[in-house]
Amino acid sequence: MATLLEQLSSMTVVVADTGDLEAIRTFTPRDATTNPSLILAAAQIPAYQSLIDEALKSSRERIGMGVPVEEVVREAIDEICVLFGKEILKIVPGRVSTEVDARLSFDKDATIAKARKIIALYNESGINNDRVLIKIASTWEGIKAAEELEKEGIKCNLTLLFGFPQAVACAEAGVTLISPFVGRILDWHKKKTGRENYPGKEDPGVISVTEIFNYFKAYGYKTEVMGASFRNVDEIIELAGCDLLTISPKLLDQLNKTNNVLLRKLNSSDPRTNHEKISIDLNSFNKMMDKDDMAKEKLDEGIKGFSKAIETLEAQLAHRLAVIEGGSAFTHVVQEIFMLNDLDGDGCITREEWLGSDAVFDALDNDHDGRLIQEDVKSGLGAALVLARA
Repeated sequence: MATLLEQLSSMTVVVADTGDLEAIRTFTPRDATTNPSLILAAAQIPAYQSLIDEALKSSRERIGMGVPVEEVVREAIDEICVLFGKEILKIVPGRVSTEVDARLSFDKDATIAKARKIIALYNESGINNDRVLIKIASTWEGIKAAEELEKEGIKCNLTLLFGFPQAVACAEAGVTLISPFVGRILDWHKKKTGRENYPGKEDPGVISVTEIFNYFKAYGYKTEVMGASFRNVDEIIELAGCDLLTISPKLLDQLNKTNNVLLRKLNSSDPRTNHEKISIDLNSFNKMMDKDDMAKEKLDEGIKGFSKAIETLEAQLAHRLAVIEGGSAFTHVVQEIFMLNDLDGDGCITREEWLGSDAVFDALDNDHDGRLIQEDVKSGLGAALVLARA
């Protein structure tokens, strides 16, 4: 019998949610998605240090020796993300998603400018727009930025999507793809209700993505739906048939080792929706979001988390550049991470406190106990910290 992963791949486009090139080679997905927090995780792997160094040196040469390290790093971030994207595109036959700085999520014009810069870096390397998705947070400003970018032929992936109004606004804006966050929706409901377990069919994240998928198909929207941020294999099974699913290496491995029968749960040719067609403008968007505490809270939390991931990556890159150039290295990366994420100051970071990507948390949580202490983070950041101590 075929594995769950093989069966899933026959009805849904499987996307690797990682910046780890070896994991992408192992599972051979069609597409891959990455962001600064995933690059942060991948950057700890010594084999990828040459990519990081290449971008830092290139940015230094372009900007000049007299410019402070911090400015060089800000310039290098985009180049590093594109370098990883280019390496990913050597492996996958489809597309790679590259993220706009989450700190620009409420600035439409700055988001557009950053997206144009990223796509230009790809184009300079001979990669055309069809192979790249620009990831943008699903704020109203982000959605409107994506609408303009799509008209220019720059395809967009709207991320940090938790609510129905976000999805409808994206579809009406004609964006290429949306990434509703299944697991983070589940996290919110578990915390709110105190309920520990939700069977797959009752999982609030699964229900949300199913609702969005059926609405899009019923009313003929071309925007693709890509479920993201999974907590378990059951969530993936319940969304079999979705346009795309982006899955972490850990869950891809579980799917690849399981040989049960997989049934199609979502069918674009037979959508079932109870929603009448609606139209979303800024006023209705804000009103609907104001009524959805989960979507509001998780969007705000997600933007903060992605922003902190960029800041952490910037700190590590500044450290690395200082080492390359013979200057004093940064030695407080771990302390900075705890200062940002240890919200109750108890000396450990839980998944609920973690402001960054789930993939980074999983990469640092080597003992899989759902909490990070400083030793976990030091171990996960080993490549950088060894250099700092050298």
